[in-house]
Amino acid sequence: MKTITISAVSAALLLAAATAHAQGSPMNYQPSPYLGGDAMFWELDPDEGGSFDSTGLRLRGGVAFNDYFGLEGHLGTGGSDGPAELDYLAGVYAKGTLPIAPEFRLYGLAGFSEVDFDTDDESDFSYGAGAEFDVAPNLAVGADYMRYLDESNYTFDAASLGMTFRF
Repeated sequence: MKTITISAVSAALLLAAATAHAQGSPMNYQPSPYLGGDAMFWELDPDEGGSFDSTGLRLRGGVAFNDYFGLEGHLGTGGSDGPAELDYLAGVYAKGTLPIAPEFRLYGLAGFSEVDFDTDDESDFSYGAGAEFDVAPNLAVGADYMRYLDESNYTFDAASLGMTFRF
């Protein structure tokens, strides 16, 4: 499964480079890096009943290649509920953005994640959506909802609230 994840990340990076090149010459192309931190409210929902939920922290970083496309990575950890303890999550996603107003954006994420609980380690296709609002020229607040894992035995979702700083 890790080979699939590495292949998907490589393909996403190649797609990003091709998209950046297609945007035009380097004179009118200015990628915009960003870094964010979130409170992450996660839930592990086994199919056999009963769910586990807790709060953790998530670090996000990425590059917006233009107003509509970027790449984003997530690192998260923390929280436990009974036998379910989140050791870490890591993922890479393509990010599509829809600017609604100069200071407000909706976005969707699609990519691959690896999630490690104290009893299990899984990788899977992940997706989610969110919104972001600028409170200062380089600072935004936002919220999103991600489905990190959708396995045959359980799902792992997280809702997050946080801030993003654009360089």
